[in-house]
Amino acid sequence: MRYIVLDTETTGLDPKQGHRLIEIGAVEVIERTLTGKMFHCYLNPERAIDEDAKKIHGIEETFLADKPKFSEIYQDLIEFCQGTELLIHNASFDMGFINHELKRIEQPPLDTVCTVRDTLKEARQLFPGKRNNLDALCERLGVNSSHRHFHGALLDAQLLAEVFLAMTRGQQSLIAEGEEQEKAKEKTENNDAHVNINYTDLKLHVLQASNEENALHKAYINELKYPLWHL
Repeated sequence: MRYIVLDTETTGLDPKQGHRLIEIGAVEVIERTLTGKMFHCYLNPERAIDEDAKKIHGIEETFLADKPKFSEIYQDLIEFCQGTELLIHNASFDMGFINHELKRIEQPPLDTVCTVRDTLKEARQLFPGKRNNLDALCERLGVNSSHRHFHGALLDAQLLAEVFLAMTRGQQSLIAEGEEQEKAKEKTENNDAHVNINYTDLKLHVLQASNEENALHKAYINELKYPLWHL
C-alpha cells in the first residue's frame, strides 16, 4: 500500500479570506516504510503573512519573495499524489487551502486524483478525550520531535508518518496474525484433501487369547465381590 503523508503552512487560517499556501511538504510511505521520496516546496503567496501565523512557522515574506507561485508547481504536486491515499492531520484545513489554490487556476480538486484519510479523526477515536495534536501524539507514541522548534510542512509530514505507523502498528499485527491463521487453515485443508484412505482394503490382524489367559480372566472375575453388571 502506498501512502503520501502531507502537511502545509499558510499565511493565515482561512483561504476564503484571501490567505494562501506558503509551504507544502509530503513524504512517501510504501508497505509501512518511509521510502525517502518526498515533495517539498516553498511558495510565494503574493500577500502578507499574519503575525500569528509567523509565530507558528517562523516564515517571513522576504524569504518567500523569490519562491515559485502555486501555478508553477501544481502539476508536480498532482503527479506525486495521484492514485494514492493522502494522510493528513486535520485534513479539512490543508485540503481546503490546496483545493482553493487549484480553484484559483481553474483546476479540479486534488481529491479527484487520490483519496484522503484524516489522521486526526483516527487519533480521536483511538485516544478519546485526550489532546491529539501532533505534539501530543509524538509524546504519547514515543516519536522523537525534540528537533521541532517551529511548524514546518516537511518536518511535520515526516513526524506524522511516524505517528501514523505507531498508531496503526496494532492493527497491522492483527491483520498479519489473521493472514497467518488463514494460511495455516488453507494448508491443513489442502493436506487433508490429499489424504485418501481406502478402509475396505485394510486387513486387521486379530490376536486370540490363549486357554491359559481365558482361565486367568475367569478366575479374576469370580473373585469380584460386587461387579457392576450384577447391580
